[in-house]
Amino acid sequence: MSYVMVLPEGVGAAAANVAEFGWALRTANSSAAAATTNLLAAGGDEVSAAVASLFSGYAQSYQQIAGQMTTFHDQFAQTLSTSAGAYPTVEAANASPLQALAQNALNLVNAPTQTLLGRPLIGDGAAGTAINPNGQAGGLLYGNGGAGYNNSAAAGIAGGNGGAAGLIGNGGMGGNGGAGADGGTGGAGGWLYGSGGSGGAGGNAVVAGGAGGSGGAGGIAGLWGSGGAGGHGGNGLTGSNGVNPTPVTNPALNGADGISNNVDPASGNVSGTKGVDGTPGSVGVNGGDGGAGGNAYINATTSNFAQGGGGGNGATGGYGGATGGAGGAGGTAATNLWAIAGNGGNGGDGGAGTNGQSGGAGGAGGAGGRGGLLIGDGGIGGAGGNGAIGGTGDIGGTGGIGGFNGTVGGNGAASVYYNAVGGDGGNGGSGGTGGTGGHGGAGGSGGAGGAGGWLVGSGGSGGNGGIGGTGGAGGTGGIGVAGTAGANAFSQNYLSYGGDGGDGGNAGHGGNGGTGGDGGHGGTGGRGGLLSGQLGATGIGGGAGTGGGGGTHGTPGNGATGGHGNARIGFPGMDGLGGDAFNGSNGDDGMPG
Repeated sequence: MSYVMVLPEGVGAAAANVAEFGWALRTANSSAAAATTNLLAAGGDEVSAAVASLFSGYAQSYQQIAGQMTTFHDQFAQTLSTSAGAYPTVEAANASPLQALAQNALNLVNAPTQTLLGRPLIGDGAAGTAINPNGQAGGLLYGNGGAGYNNSAAAGIAGGNGGAAGLIGNGGMGGNGGAGADGGTGGAGGWLYGSGGSGGAGGNAVVAGGAGGSGGAGGIAGLWGSGGAGGHGGNGLTGSNGVNPTPVTNPALNGADGISNNVDPASGNVSGTKGVDGTPGSVGVNGGDGGAGGNAYINATTSNFAQGGGGGNGATGGYGGATGGAGGAGGTAATNLWAIAGNGGNGGDGGAGTNGQSGGAGGAGGAGGRGGLLIGDGGIGGAGGNGAIGGTGDIGGTGGIGGFNGTVGGNGAASVYYNAVGGDGGNGGSGGTGGTGGHGGAGGSGGAGGAGGWLVGSGGSGGNGGIGGTGGAGGTGGIGVAGTAGANAFSQNYLSYGGDGGDGGNAGHGGNGGTGGDGGHGGTGGRGGLLSGQLGATGIGGGAGTGGGGGTHGTPGNGATGGHGNARIGFPGMDGLGGDAFNGSNGDDGMPG
């Protein structure tokens, strides 16, 4: 019995060509009809008329035959076009019963194992879904494992594991992990023959300073087959920059004022007490101010000694760039003989700036799957993810203002008759150290290569290590505050010593740069087979991250002027010294992998 093969697309194209040919015939017949069916006689004689009638008759007969052929041609073209459309319908109708018959037979074969073991005998496993992310196992006799579900859109959710194959078949691929989550493990290859599935990739971090997910391990092979490749590790994300909170002031941190004494004895000495130092601020809280020193007054005509109390020192501002507390004012002294005013308290140092956040570490690469127990190459290890850059530190806090000095002979009391000493101005507070830059994230380690077959097969190459992240830059140091001027001293007759000016506060040191992240170690290569096969190459270690640059120092405070002596013999106080300034140190480079 002979068979005819028909291509429906070819029949349809032929029908279109036949239709074009019919249109060309109609055009030619119409053009010829006008010129041939009504010929005029060449002359007025009977012979010319007979010749013209003969040719016109032939032309009219041709037009009748051409009309019949056009009708036949149209019917033929319509039949071709209808046949081209009928073939797919007939083939589908013929195939449906055969497909249904084959599917019913397969269901009949798979029913016992599906009922007893939950697995078909023949057929591929279903791929994972969002609800059931792990791929299903393939048929016990023949079938590939289903692929694990890719959770790329779901942050923090690991990828699904690939399904295992049966006797013959390949394992399913592991799904990719969501942001910062691990990739799924590849499914095992067939017990007799088949390769393991590749592991899913770890997700890249999406949260500042977050680590990347680890890659999934490749699936192992059975007796004969290659191991699956390990998945790549995800990359870490850059750490956030340090941000100082808005500083607040807590009056409860201020020191109490010293006690004043105002007496009128016949003779004797008197002094005011020192102001209480302020209390350091907690995170984001300014340091407390020092209390004012107590005043000392003696109203007497005999010899006496009066000394004002010193101002309390301002406290250090809290971490996060808070301002140091102001020093308390020195107490005033007034008497007939010796009057010594209290010194102003020192301003508190500014708080250190907020440190930058460390960059996220890269995820480790997945290990390659083992090759077949007898024959097969090991899977390649996955590459480690790259570490991220550390965040920049924030600026250090401003130092506190030094306390004002005390005076002698002031506040309306009588001037000192003999000797007077003005109080020293308080030193300005030093600026806070800039925040330290965040450390660079470490690169992820490369996955180990899978071992080759016991007898024959090369080991898989180890994955390359990830690159370490760069350290963050140190923050700028805080501003040092100028010292407070020394007090003037007043005496009517003898010696007077002006108070020394306060020293300016040191500029805040620039913050140190963050340490660069270490590069990830390369994965070890898998062993080769006993009879044949090479050892897998070790992966290349990741490059080390560069240390961050040190921060710039703040502005140092200026020293204040000393006070003047106003008496028969007066001595001015010494001017204060300006503050120092130092930049921060660069961070150390990381270690290569």
